[in-house]
Amino acid sequence: MGQGSVDTLAQLSGIQGKSKPLPFTPIYPLLLRIGPVILRSIFKIRTRGTDRIPKKGPVILAGNHLAHVDPILLIVGSRRTVRFLSKKEHYDNAFTKIVMTTTGQIETDRESGGKDALIHAKEVLKNGGAMGIFPEGTRSRRTEPPYMLKGKTGVARLAASFPDVPLHPIALLDTHKMLKPGSSMFRISTPITMSVGEGITWREWIQHPLGGALSEDEIQLIAESEEHDRENEMAKLYRKFTDQLMGSLSALGAP
Repeated sequence: MGQGSVDTLAQLSGIQGKSKPLPFTPIYPLLLRIGPVILRSIFKIRTRGTDRIPKKGPVILAGNHLAHVDPILLIVGSRRTVRFLSKKEHYDNAFTKIVMTTTGQIETDRESGGKDALIHAKEVLKNGGAMGIFPEGTRSRRTEPPYMLKGKTGVARLAASFPDVPLHPIALLDTHKMLKPGSSMFRISTPITMSVGEGITWREWIQHPLGGALSEDEIQLIAESEEHDRENEMAKLYRKFTDQLMGSLSALGAP
C-alpha cells in the first residue's frame, strides 16, 4: 500500500550526497568465525531474538549505547559484518585505529554535522550491508536510570530513505556494569545481554495505525506540498518514529 507515494517521499526527502567508498575488510570474515567463539568463552554473553536479524541484505540495527563494548556485543550477537560510524578520535590511537580499520568502520567528523555521517550510512545500505546505529548519538554517561538519552532523528531519516529496509531495535543490557565509564578494566563475571526486537520498515510504519497512521492520500499530499511544508511534516514523522524506537528499546529492557 502506498508504494508510489512512499517512494516519492524517499526521493524528495532522502539523504542527498556522495559517499566515499566503504573501507575494505579483508579479515572481517575470519574475525566473525573466531571472534564470537573466543569472546563467548571469556565473557558471559546472552542473546535473545538474534534469529530475527536477516542473514544477508541491507538492515539497520539500532541499539542503546552504554559502554565502549556495545559495538562488539552487537557484532558478536548478529554474526554479520556490521558497520558503525566511528568518531575520528578513535583513529588517533594506534590500537583503536587498527581495530577500526580492520573491521571496516567508517571514520566521521562530528564537527561536520550528522549529514555526512548519514551519507556514509546510506552507502552501507546501498551495498546490502548491516548498518549499526546508536540513535542517542553518543554513549550515555548517566550514573543512574533512566540511562537512555533522547534519540536523534537521523536514524528515522535513514529508514525513510530506504523504506523497504528493516530496522531492528536492539537492547544492550548491563554493558555499563561490565565496563564502567572511564575504566579500562573488564568485569568478565558480569553477564551482558543483547535482546533483538521485531524488525519494521518505514513503509510498514508510516501507514500503521500505531505508527505514522497516514493514509495513502495523506502521504501523497505531503509529497506534493512545497519543500518547506514537506520538511516540516517529515520532521514530525522523524520525531515520532525515533521516539517510538526508543520506546521499543525500553520495552526490550534497555535501562
